[in-house]
Amino acid sequence: MAISYSLTSLSKTLNPSLHKPPRICNLLKTPTQTHLRPTLNLNLNPPPLSLLFSTHIAKSKSKSKSKSKPQSKSHLTPIRCLFTGIVEEMGRVQHLGSATDGGFTMKILSKTVLEDVNLGDSIAVNGTCLTVTDFDTKSAEFTVGLSPETLRKTSLVELEPGSPVNLERALKPSTRMGGHFVQGHVDGTGEIVGKEREGDSLWVTVKAAPELLRYIVPKGFIAVDGTSLTVVKVFDEEGCFNFMLVDYTQQKVVIPLKEIGQKVNLEVDILGKYVERLLSSGFVNPIKSS
Repeated sequence: MAISYSLTSLSKTLNPSLHKPPRICNLLKTPTQTHLRPTLNLNLNPPPLSLLFSTHIAKSKSKSKSKSKPQSKSHLTPIRCLFTGIVEEMGRVQHLGSATDGGFTMKILSKTVLEDVNLGDSIAVNGTCLTVTDFDTKSAEFTVGLSPETLRKTSLVELEPGSPVNLERALKPSTRMGGHFVQGHVDGTGEIVGKEREGDSLWVTVKAAPELLRYIVPKGFIAVDGTSLTVVKVFDEEGCFNFMLVDYTQQKVVIPLKEIGQKVNLEVDILGKYVERLLSSGFVNPIKSS
């Protein structure tokens, strides 16, 4: 029933000239069908962005394909903003939709992160570095733009009006480093596969793709939905890792509010990626010889 309702609502929202069915897999690029279940079973009103975006992106790609060639991605992404993974507050999504320029926007209700906000500032939303394009301190709202690549790479595509989100402003040089170096460049998404109580603490187990799991080590850092956390164990055979949230953290971040099967944004410790890059490039050998 949830699926048929979503498609009926979608047909009223999208341009009737678009006859091709939305392709969620092309947008999210999930390795298995299990990741699609949480999205399709949600009570969608209005239709989820995952359906709207996938159709729009498929159309826009056909127009821009001949204009530019895809560029290869560099492993050494320049750092334009930096976070610590210490969530400042939980905001709430007010609006999601298309922008007049053909992109997508998200309006978020917040308070703390607007205290010294300026246009163009970077704010991490569930660990995703986004740029403030508009704000209103009186109504305590700010707006950010969302690119198709951001929606493909992160779990933001699953958000709806009313969804809570983790918020953190970009780091200032004078700020205490309470967490670890977080760029806000999400490496991919994981899936919550286990939640278990132990006293007032909460164990959370997350399944991650092999290309991300190789950077995750016991007692190492990881950002989950923008929250700096310490990995407890890594289960290579199951493709999972776990961490524990103390009671205080549970009250301040969105992870405990998510159910088993929902996605979380993952950003691995960048130091591991730099080390791998140096070793694979052969740059280490000349250093040893010198």
